Parts: sequence; structure tokens; C-alpha cells
Amino acid sequence: MKKIIFTIIIFAIGENCFAQNAFYSQIANKAIYAELGGSGVFMSFNFDTRFTKSNHGWGGRIGVGFGINDFKEEYTDYSYGETYTDYNYRMHSYYTIPMQVSYVFGRPYSRSSFEIGGGVTALTRKVSLYNFNSNKYGYLLGHMSFMYRIAPPRGGFSFRVGLTPIIGTGGDLFPMAAVSFGYTF
Repeated sequence: MKKIIFTIIIFAIGENCFAQNAFYSQIANKAIYAELGGSGVFMSFNFDTRFTKSNHGWGGRIGVGFGINDFKEEYTDYSYGETYTDYNYRMHSYYTIPMQVSYVFGRPYSRSSFEIGGGVTALTRKVSLYNFNSNKYGYLLGHMSFMYRIAPPRGGFSFRVGLTPIIGTGGDLFPMAAVSFGYTF
């Protein structure tokens, strides 16, 4: 009888150990999400992955988004013997490609975490964005992220909200916020 009880206990402990390994091997460390604001300037769709098997630690993201900016076009009119300059402002859209490396802090296998990261956003049009006292045009923006994340460890609906300061084409730091909704897997 003692041998049977001992065998049952050993079997139960062994199964519990295997179940924990199965739980940890199914951790969701990839995500797709839509972000409003932030490094995609207006809106972006992103893919995020962790470089480890955990949902925390070092990782990266890449996405595609778009922005809208007004462009000043200068016209000089020489008609009727007078010269005058007119300015025409037109709205143009452009695509953005945000790229970032980040580190996610939190309790192991917790659904809540905090992300700190930085990267660049490539623009498909040379624009002057987030400049306070200059009109410097460029194709790149720098950005940082300080985001609170909620994502189930085994996958499902995810949510992020936080601050994403952007370094404009003229080098000025511009405060920005972002919110995103997506799915982890």
C-alpha cells in the first residue's frame, strides 16, 4: 500500500512539473497592433516581438503608418506690372515606417508590464515636422516610448498606452502620446 501511495505521489508531482513547462513554453511573445499617435506620427500598424521566449525582456518592432502635413508653396506673380508673393498651403499625406528596440519590465508571466524603448521613424516624403523655431526638412524622426502594456501571457487582446516623445526633423523634442489595441500570440 505504501508503494502504491508513493507511486501516485511521484506521478502527480511529475505531471505538475510537466504542466508548468507546457505553460511556460506557450507564452505569447509576439504582437500585432494598431497605434494611434506615437512613433507612426498619426496612425500605424505594427509587429512587435521579444527576442526571448518570455513576454518580457529585449525586443523590437517595425510598422507602417501615415501622416498628414501642410506644405507651403510660394508663388510669385508678375502680372499687371506689380510683383507680389503669394503662399499656398496644401495638405499632403506621407507614409511612415517606425522601427524601435525596447525593453519590457514586469513580473515574470504577468499580464501587466512597462516598456521603455527608442528608435527612428522613416518618412517617405521630406517634411518639416515637430519643429518649434525652424523649417528644417528631413526623412527621419527619432522617438522614445514609455508605455504601460496589458497583454495576457498566453495570448489574446492587448492594450498599450503611454508617452512617446518625438525628436523632430529640426532636433526639437516634442511630447506625444499613444494608445494601441492589438492581439498577442
